[in-house]
Amino acid sequence: MKNKNGRPVKRLGEKMAYHINVKMGTIDYYTLKAKAREADVSFRECIRQLIRRAYVKQRLSPELHDHIRKLSGMANNLNQIARKANAAGYSDTRLEYLYLAGKIDNLLNQIRHDG
Repeated sequence: MKNKNGRPVKRLGEKMAYHINVKMGTIDYYTLKAKAREADVSFRECIRQLIRRAYVKQRLSPELHDHIRKLSGMANNLNQIARKANAAGYSDTRLEYLYLAGKIDNLLNQIRHDG
C-alpha cells in the first residue's frame, strides 16, 4: 500500500519547470535587486511578479511606419512652402499649402484608423 502522507502533487501550472538565463548590465541588475529588497521578496519572485504585471508594447506595423515616413516628408514639404510664402508672398503658395494640408489630414486619419 502506498504512503498517502507528504506534500500534495503540484498541478501542471504550479510547477516551476523552466529556467531562463538573462544577461543584464550592472545598473539594471542592482536596480532589480533593490526593488526586490524593497518589496521584501526574493530576487526570483520579484522577476516573476514583474513578468505577470508587465505590458509589452507592440512594435509599429510596417504600414504605420510607412504612414509616419510619408507624414514626415509632408511636414518637410510644408516647411519649404512656408519658406517660399515668406519670401514670395502668400498668394503664390496658397494652393500648394491647401493641397498638402489636405493630404496630411487624410494621412492622419489613416494612422488613427490603422494604429
